[in-house]
Amino acid sequence: MSAKGRRGKSEDGESGGQSGPNRRVVLGAAAAGVVGAVAGGFVLADHSGSHGTDDTAGQVASESSAKAAADQAKPVAEEDLPGDADWRITSAGQPDAIVGYAGQFSVLPGQDFDLYVSTTSTSYQVHAFRVGWYGGAQARRVWTSTTQPGSVQDDPLFDDDTRRVYTKWTKSLTVSTEGWPEGAYLLRLDAANGHQRYVPMIVRSASAQGKVLLMHAVATWQAYNLWGGYDLYQGMDGSYDSRSYVVSLDRPYDDVGAEKFMVYERAAVVLAERLRLPVAYTTGIDVHTDPSVLDGATAIFSLGHDEYWTPEQRKSVTAARDAGTNLAFLGANTCFRRIRFESSDLGTSRNVVCYKTAYDEDPLYGSDDALVTTDFRADPAPDPESSMTGVLYEGYPTDAPYVVINADHWLYAGTGVKNGDSFDHLVGVEYDRVTPGEPTPRPIEKIAHSPLVCNGQASHSDSAYYTVPSGAGVFASGTMRRVEGLMAGGSEDGSDHQMDAATGAFVTQTTNLMRAFAAGPAGRMRPTPNDNVEEVYA
Repeated sequence: MSAKGRRGKSEDGESGGQSGPNRRVVLGAAAAGVVGAVAGGFVLADHSGSHGTDDTAGQVASESSAKAAADQAKPVAEEDLPGDADWRITSAGQPDAIVGYAGQFSVLPGQDFDLYVSTTSTSYQVHAFRVGWYGGAQARRVWTSTTQPGSVQDDPLFDDDTRRVYTKWTKSLTVSTEGWPEGAYLLRLDAANGHQRYVPMIVRSASAQGKVLLMHAVATWQAYNLWGGYDLYQGMDGSYDSRSYVVSLDRPYDDVGAEKFMVYERAAVVLAERLRLPVAYTTGIDVHTDPSVLDGATAIFSLGHDEYWTPEQRKSVTAARDAGTNLAFLGANTCFRRIRFESSDLGTSRNVVCYKTAYDEDPLYGSDDALVTTDFRADPAPDPESSMTGVLYEGYPTDAPYVVINADHWLYAGTGVKNGDSFDHLVGVEYDRVTPGEPTPRPIEKIAHSPLVCNGQASHSDSAYYTVPSGAGVFASGTMRRVEGLMAGGSEDGSDHQMDAATGAFVTQTTNLMRAFAAGPAGRMRPTPNDNVEEVYA
């Protein structure tokens, strides 16, 4: 199966794959009940207690009053604050109705960032929404700007050598994050003409000590950004040969402005906060720049589509694993492309470089081959991603059931699944597998082994788990739809590839992985992986 070309938005219009031999399992509990149990089981308090006698009634009342006063004095936890259900975009309008980008991809709490906005409207406002559970609202408004005057900014610029599209817009406003909690944010630009767009922003954590670290894939967001007609997959004429070799963060994102975050990352953020885990936030670019953010993290979570990494980011994440930090790769096609960053007028790491199959045109070719931007597994310095992830990217596109083969594994605890149970459409649109003969940590245990057909060839997708001497556990889902599956059966993001509510409940429960990895090195707290590679392939 050859490497893919350009993928459609949220996989819309992909061709259907083969259906598996087993019908999907329907969990014993109703889907909504299972999801509630997963989330609620970690927040419910014991409300039982004895009733006081007449002799102790006054004392009980006094103690209750004191406790109520103390509780009232406590600051309300972020997850207990009310959310704002109106955070979603209701009308995007024409592509130029309103668009914008930030001069920084992440900031620390309290730092400022700049916004660059272009709109055909006379005025607009900016609303900052922090993504989280918030009782099901999924976001909370933390700030609203004053009304800003609208204007149409200059047309994008174009670099002939690399086919890079970028802008040199005038700064529209500076935003202070004073008082904003760490987290993943959607800035919604609301034009007076009724149209809206998002600008994503990560308010990153200064430290991940003792926390689960969510690592947002900004470089991958940009690789697929077709604003201005070019990304790393195609050019204005739609062909691969006319693609950009360099893409710039100095431009808006296409579509609604945050499509990759919305589809492949948002649901994981919501679940982590719903479980009340200690969560930290960063981006892959920040890990590249300052790997100390990984120090002391109990786990690092790569989310639903995290394809583009620098060698420095990969080295730092691998070192964290070898120091005892658990790793989870919730998507597929992770760490597939080797990239580097270059500066723009707005700062460092504003341009993503990836020549791919034209690696011999990369200026570093022949002088620093380890940094030549192509697939990690490809010449001139092959280093397959499987040595870190445990699985190897194999193909696109596919659509297949997810098939459980080791129902006794701790990851499936509480789901009620049996060996052979399957969940339709959960494998896609890209997939990974354990590949004997490629660099693969051992022992490694396959817990799902899903038959599929990709470009006419039969293969499998694997979910796998391995451990290393530091005690760290490493999980790879083997499918790009795991995070999307958290929304299956609901109204979010359309039909979710026809995944149903039972699939949503199953994926939510098996993401108890988050709780297990939050507790510390899984290799010391969970059973040793049963290496079953030869057994499965035999």
